[in-house]
Amino acid sequence: MATNNNNIIYLPLEGVESEHCALIVEKGLAHVEGITTHKVELNNQRAAITVNNEEVLSKAVNAIKDLGYGVTVVKKVFPVLGMTCASCAGSAESIVSYEPGVVNANVNFATGNLTVEYLPNMTNALKLQKAVQGVGYDLLIEDETSQQETLEAIHEKKFKQLKNKTVWSIILSLPVVVIGMFFMNIPYANVIMWAFATPVVMWFGKDFYINAWKQAKHRSANMDTLVALSTGIAYLFSVFNMLFPEFWEAKGLEAHVYFEAAAVIIAFILLGKLLEEKAKGNTSSAIKKLMGLQPKTVVVIQADGTEKQTAIEEVIADDIILVKPGEKIAVDGIVTTGSSYVDESMLSGEPVPVLKKEHEKVFAGTINQKGSFQFKAIKVGKETMLAQIIKMVQDAQGSKAPVQKLVDKIAGIFVPVVMGIAIITFILWLILGGDNGMVQGLLAAITVLVIACPCALGLATPTAIMVGVGKGAEKGILIKDAESLELAKKVNAIILDKTGTITEGKPQVANIHWLDNDNSAQNILLSIEKKSEHPLAEAVVKHLGELPTTELSNFDSITGKGAKANYNDETYFVGNKKLLAESNVTIAETLLQQADEWSTQAKTVIWFSNSQQALSVLAISDKIKETSVQAIKELQAMDIELYMLTGDNEATAKSIAQETGIQHYKAEVLPQHKANFVKELQQQGKIVAMVGDGINDSTALATADVSIAMGKGSDIAMDVAKMTIISSDLSKIPQSIKLSKQTVATIKQNLFWAFIYNLIGIPIAAGILYPVNGFLLNPMIAGAAMAMSSVSVVSNSLRLKWKK
Repeated sequence: MATNNNNIIYLPLEGVESEHCALIVEKGLAHVEGITTHKVELNNQRAAITVNNEEVLSKAVNAIKDLGYGVTVVKKVFPVLGMTCASCAGSAESIVSYEPGVVNANVNFATGNLTVEYLPNMTNALKLQKAVQGVGYDLLIEDETSQQETLEAIHEKKFKQLKNKTVWSIILSLPVVVIGMFFMNIPYANVIMWAFATPVVMWFGKDFYINAWKQAKHRSANMDTLVALSTGIAYLFSVFNMLFPEFWEAKGLEAHVYFEAAAVIIAFILLGKLLEEKAKGNTSSAIKKLMGLQPKTVVVIQADGTEKQTAIEEVIADDIILVKPGEKIAVDGIVTTGSSYVDESMLSGEPVPVLKKEHEKVFAGTINQKGSFQFKAIKVGKETMLAQIIKMVQDAQGSKAPVQKLVDKIAGIFVPVVMGIAIITFILWLILGGDNGMVQGLLAAITVLVIACPCALGLATPTAIMVGVGKGAEKGILIKDAESLELAKKVNAIILDKTGTITEGKPQVANIHWLDNDNSAQNILLSIEKKSEHPLAEAVVKHLGELPTTELSNFDSITGKGAKANYNDETYFVGNKKLLAESNVTIAETLLQQADEWSTQAKTVIWFSNSQQALSVLAISDKIKETSVQAIKELQAMDIELYMLTGDNEATAKSIAQETGIQHYKAEVLPQHKANFVKELQQQGKIVAMVGDGINDSTALATADVSIAMGKGSDIAMDVAKMTIISSDLSKIPQSIKLSKQTVATIKQNLFWAFIYNLIGIPIAAGILYPVNGFLLNPMIAGAAMAMSSVSVVSNSLRLKWKK
């Protein structure tokens, strides 16, 4: 694994679901020699490390696995071609070992195979093949597409496996519960329950035992430890009682089995994990979508003028690239020949495509409109603006620790405390329990572990989140995680992007003023605009769309000014005032006054004339959404400070702020400054929500405490944001804050009941009532009570559905 001190290696983590788990991994990495820096990013489900030599990567991966957590690696076997001796095998092995992202590599000369483990986020089969080809050998990659195992596909596979485990463990647990509760006296009841419970405990629950053992080796404990201890002891105890019932009967006691407790606990915990995974959703898709903006191949113009289809990875600086109409621009560069309008809204957020002529910059991820042009690649790979945005978004997501949930804080203490109580219970029974002290002590200790099983705790947050998220979805509010739901109720400052958030984000014809109210030439205007490539022409075409068109001649697009065409030996012009002045067209005073008035309202003015005089003037604007003004009033009534940021000019910003009643606004704001403004407000102690719809908002969205995207905006904004308003209606924001308050209240109630249940249940399970009234809690009843605690938590969460 070739690396240096400056290269950050990202290890994709599995099973790190809470701050407590993250801390365990942090401590484990601190003990690995050769790691210079390390940080676990819980939000991004990864560890960021820097190492001082190439052997350290596999040590880091092994250390994490040793703690009971996983690192997503792909293990593959490839035939190596062209080897003639054992030293060839050594050479091929060392070249693969030094590739970034390779954890282990081994070439066996006898079989001719390379066995390799690598990080799918850093390398892939094609890159390994290139490295091997570089030293004169080759790798046989049969199906290139199957080799491109992405993190996304691996996570999807793991989710399906968890779903299967959960479904089967529930199916197999049901008969055990039914027999254990109601049919204990049927023949072979114990054997039937044992047969059904064994696969649940031994197969579907095996990960709990493996992880608990790994934790124990490092003298630490987590939720897996409790699950493994309670179910393991209950299962082994039941097997003993089933095989040797006479041991207890000789003491005058009944030999009970507790298979249903063991099976049900595992089924419930797996269900809890499944619900949680589902609620978390797909957090890595934001970055995947951003990367999807880059085309996979480009057309490079060779030195002899021929065109060559080239993979994006192979593009180097100074290559000349051809961009055809409708294509995405692959890398940052400068236009060399041709011109076209380019839609940069995904970067700038501004709706009007920008004219690109020679010597002007173009950026990766933007979309070419109707023309075609060639440009010289300047920044490629990690240097492009898009790559920088991707990195900024990742960093902002990773640097923001989630709100520490009560469960995570207590988890570290909860498990050892419960184990301690179980041991103390057993010892006290041994000393004070008389003849049957050992039996009843063991039973009481198991009961403590079973009743304290953290199922209710595990379900408290995800079930409330699931219901809250579902309720939000019904109202058109998509919520991605618990953190934003918890924080939304505390928001006291909201930053609104202008284009597409407060306004429609689409240029529309707001007004047309015809000279002397004579609109007889409007079909000529429509015909010229239909031929024009200018984006504002589309707004005119849409406005006049139903009129018939006429046959024009000598159509000519005049770059940066407009267009002209002939009809019946008369020349007509559409464009800016400059075009009319150059063509010596006179403009009537009434039209001039109207144009000036619209300009002060921050509207774009377009002129239409024949060769003598201006016939009409059109105003084009980005309309304020109907619901925006009302939503802004509602938010202000909730004592929330509102700020509007826009890349647009001062006049437009001022006009929009006045119309909507927003006191604070900033114009001509660059994307990176939006994120800085969020930080400024955060430093003043404010809980900041950012509302936006373009890629230009994505860094600010990732930096804000609560991020809200408009559903009709870019996919990237929606993926970075923790909340998405599907309808792009601002009035949904006050609703989402109210939903946040209700959901947080439900989570707190759930946690309260889960803890209260443990506070009351554990002492009773330990036998605190025995000296008073002779009451001892049976582990089977404890298993049922444990299940009931989970049911009560889920039921309380469902109450949220019917709240107004």
